[in-house]
Amino acid sequence: MARASMSSSRSAEKRTQDSDTHEKEGPAQDSQKAATEDDWESDPDNARNWSRRKKWTTVVVVALYTMVPTLGSSMMAPGLPNVASKYNLHSDTLVSLTLSIFLLSFAIGPLFLAPLSEMYGRTWVYHITNIFSIGFNLGCAFSPNVNTLIGFRFLFGFTGAAPLAIGGGSIGDMFAPHERASAMAIYTLGPLMGPVIGPVAGGYITQAAGIKWVFIAIACTCSLASVIGIPLLRETYAPVIRRRKAKRNGDSEKALEAIDPLQSVGVWEYIWINMSRPVVLLCKSFICFILSLYMGFLYGVYYLMFATFSSLFIDVYGFGTGAGGLAYLGLGVGFLIATLASARFADQTYQYLARKNGGKGTPEMRMPVLFVGSLFVPIGLFWYGWSAQAKLHWIMPIIGTGLFAVGLNAIYLPISLYLVDAFKYAASALGAAAVLRSILGFAFPLFGNQMFDALGMGGGNSLLGGLAIVLGIPFPVWIYYKGESLRAKSDFTR
Repeated sequence: MARASMSSSRSAEKRTQDSDTHEKEGPAQDSQKAATEDDWESDPDNARNWSRRKKWTTVVVVALYTMVPTLGSSMMAPGLPNVASKYNLHSDTLVSLTLSIFLLSFAIGPLFLAPLSEMYGRTWVYHITNIFSIGFNLGCAFSPNVNTLIGFRFLFGFTGAAPLAIGGGSIGDMFAPHERASAMAIYTLGPLMGPVIGPVAGGYITQAAGIKWVFIAIACTCSLASVIGIPLLRETYAPVIRRRKAKRNGDSEKALEAIDPLQSVGVWEYIWINMSRPVVLLCKSFICFILSLYMGFLYGVYYLMFATFSSLFIDVYGFGTGAGGLAYLGLGVGFLIATLASARFADQTYQYLARKNGGKGTPEMRMPVLFVGSLFVPIGLFWYGWSAQAKLHWIMPIIGTGLFAVGLNAIYLPISLYLVDAFKYAASALGAAAVLRSILGFAFPLFGNQMFDALGMGGGNSLLGGLAIVLGIPFPVWIYYKGESLRAKSDFTR
């Protein structure tokens, strides 16, 4: 019975329309379906046909929603000594856990929230999870003990995962592949800049008013995002828009099924197909797994820096709590430089390779930008680690983190674009990637201090740089040459 259920699930998956790209399916077998598809291609409700202003307003709102939880993920980092003092903590691991527990639930959330966005629409997932995040941060602010603080941080991570899990899907809904890189670059700037801006503000807030006001500030930022997002954000996911429109117009069940074949399966099978999809993608698609693992490794290193910056720049370089947050600006500058450069380079490279391929673009044409980014990551880690080990002027390790940030952004963008381009269900593919990314982001800070105590800043970062070379050089080259043939064998890819 289990095999039969899985077989019917795969069959239903295979029947489902390729809605994330809105590409035409070829010769239609059913005249009603063909007419429906032709009407949809020119329908003003189709997110691909929105005005440029409406599309970019949506991109900015989604980027804002995405930046808020990532800002909240690290805003307390400069205040970790204050957390230890407030709750009388003597374990470095427990103190780090108050920061990184967010990322554990950040890994779990996409498994539920990404499929929900493909079942009921993306917009309500953004709005509802953000409202819950307001309450959870107020809970953190007034936590009477460390266990309560960890609990509310965990819940905030779960709801905060929504925009990161489904934001790339929203971009894919609105933009064709050849114009997608610039929009994706703006969107990815939110989750990358949030963890940088957070500590800068958090350091001064903690110094002036205490750690409680850091969480109140996050709750206020979530509230601002809702005030902006609720009136401006509109649904982008094609099957949901079409299903709602068909029901409003009183269309027959046959018309509904032509729009979304999964409507013909039972309720529980429908839920199972959608909820299991991110896990199935992660376990059954080697491409999805290896790209997610690489991105997760870099994300772990990124959050490891947050956990160790305080001890380095406060204890070694003598920064105060407020000024300690400024050490994160090297990452921010690197992200901004990479965003301006990689977005343009990604679109130009894709269009150039597509022209050489007879005008047909493929997801593998995203890989050249990743090759460039994979060179900056180990250089940045070696620079950061050994300049800190030698206790050179404080600007030297900050420059190293900036180089690492350039590489991280130049890798994050093409991986996100590849997953959106290659997989039929973009939100589920990005949600699957977010699982590994957040698990490793949670785990790395827990052993970081022990690793650096044993190997030193130079040795520890050299180890990480070596692993970045092993993961970042061979696999992207292999995907560039073999990815298309692998995708042809999968039911989940385009």
